[in-house]
Parts: sequence; structure tokens; C-alpha cells
Amino acid sequence: MLTLGSGQDEQRVETLSGEEMRPFMLHYNFPPFSVGEAKRIAGPSRRDIGHGGLSTRAIERILPAKESFDYTIRLVSEVLESNGSSSMGTVCSCCLALMDGGIPIKAPVAGIAMGLVSEGDRTVVLSDILGDEDHAGDMDFKVAGTTDGITALQMDIKIHELSRDILERALEQARQGRVFILGRMMEALPAPRGEISPYAPTITTLSIHPDKIREVIGPGGKMIRAIQSETNTTVEIEDSGVVKIAAFSKQEAEQARQLIQQIVADPEVGAVYEGTVVKITDFGAFVNIMPGTDGLVHISQLANRRVTKVSDVVKEGEKLKVKVLEIGRDGKIRLSHKALLEEDNGRTHR
Repeated sequence: MLTLGSGQDEQRVETLSGEEMRPFMLHYNFPPFSVGEAKRIAGPSRRDIGHGGLSTRAIERILPAKESFDYTIRLVSEVLESNGSSSMGTVCSCCLALMDGGIPIKAPVAGIAMGLVSEGDRTVVLSDILGDEDHAGDMDFKVAGTTDGITALQMDIKIHELSRDILERALEQARQGRVFILGRMMEALPAPRGEISPYAPTITTLSIHPDKIREVIGPGGKMIRAIQSETNTTVEIEDSGVVKIAAFSKQEAEQARQLIQQIVADPEVGAVYEGTVVKITDFGAFVNIMPGTDGLVHISQLANRRVTKVSDVVKEGEKLKVKVLEIGRDGKIRLSHKALLEEDNGRTHR
């Protein structure tokens, strides 16, 4: 089973060297009933952890770089019946799941378990061993990889030593078996699908100036929470200014992107905005033209007639269309409603 998520879904792991974030997880579940045992199903066993780790190493080598595919990937392998190498079966099934989900993997990967039976000077290398051959044999040699090379391997031997000749035979036989399995996999699914599943979240990335991060987040996270609530998205902001938007549809992602761009946009001289009157004074009205950005409409710029009292023309909370006249070096913005009225009158006369 394949699941895709955003950066907030990454696994947080505390290690001896510190905290790590892992964007790829593979969960291998080997319940007792898969081999006819009757045991209590509790947490992951040593077998689950060991075989899952081997499968993880085999798969993670073919995953696309985080820069080109910015998703958190989770794979779950449920072993329902086992009479051979379930870890190598996990590698094959997980690879097909990735391809079916539209993940642009570097190359398909498969795995096979090799065995060895020896008696005196006679040795036989076995391919794709069964449970009895694993139990009675002298070697359990798991090899996973692509057509070009090995991505992971694990060896358990029950004899005193293993000659170079036997190891070379086992590796070559494993390569042939791996290529055979890959051929059958390619018959079922020749390449990753062109697009990821429509049920996967859409990740949209944009860059903003780091100085604008606090404006997008807002006091106490108020602004970013409002964006996420309104658009049903998840927004992550890195210290570098990279913003990642995870959404269930392109429309929601685009809506969130537009809201963020409105917040970080800088006003331009000559541009027209529909703002909200946030404060009235004796000398004019302050109008919020974009989130976090206010400008002053002087009393002389409120109407195309003489205004003696600002409250006669506008009230706090009203919408007011204004034009940016000037942006001072100190960042103060001069606005005008009168200029728009004169432009409208000019067009009417013509």
C-alpha cells in the first residue's frame, strides 16, 4: 500500500546524533498467522524490524530526489502468507506500488533469496528458496537490485566459511533471477504512470522574501491558520522563504497561493486597490489595501469637491477604491480616491 503526504507527515526520529526527519517510511508487517503460528500480535518483532530495514534499503536507493519530488512516501507491506523470502517479495510489490502511484523512480528494483546446500565437496546454489530450503540449507542470501546493480543484500550462513567461487556463483545466479523477475514485473507495468494518483495531495511550491515570512504567519500564527482553514490546505514555510502548499485539489492550492501572494506583494505606484477603511483622522483616512499594508488617503484626496469632515465621506469598515500616488522612502503610502473619480468623469465626458 502506498500513501503520499506533505512535509508535515515526515517521520520524526530521535537518534544518538540528534533528531532526524525521514520523508520515506516502509512498514513491514509479518503476522504470526502468515506461517501458521498462533501468537499474540503486539508491536513490531525483531523479524519485522530486520526485514523491513532490508526492504527499506533496497527501495530508498531508487526514490527520486527530494528537490524533484517533494512528497513524504509511506509504503506498507502486509504479509498474509509466507513460504520463502517475504522481504524480497516486499521489495517487488513496493516497487510496483510506487510505479502504479506515479512516483518517478530511478529504475525498477526486485529481489530474490538464494540458498546453499552442501555435502562434503558438493555444493548446490538454490534460487528463490522456500521455507524448508531456508531451514535445512546452509545459506540464506538475499539480493535486491536493478538490472544495473545491487541496492541491498543480506547473508546468513550456517557453515564455517564461504569460498569466493561459491559467492560469485550465488551473485551471478541472483542477477539472472533478478532480471527474470524484473521482466515479469515490466510485463505488468512497463514504467511509472505519467501522473501521480488523483487521490494524492497536490504540492505547490513558491518562494517569498524571508522578510515576508512573519506577515504570512501573522501574530501567533493567525494569518497562516486562516489561510489553511479557508482553502482546506496545509502550508509549510521554510526559513529560506520556500512555501509549500499541500492540497487535495489544484483549485484549493491555487486559492492558497493567491492569498499568500497578495500578502507578500508590494504595492505599486499607479496601481488601483479596493481596500478597507481602518482608521479615520481629522486629516484623512487610513486604508488597508493588502494584508499588513495601510496607506493614507488625505482629506484632499477623498472626493472631487472640498471635504470639511472625513466622516462625511467614509466610515470605518467601508470598502474604498483607491489609487497609489506615491511610496515614500520611509515606506509610507499616499493614496487617492479623488484620482479615480476624475478618471471616471473624464471617460464619461468623452
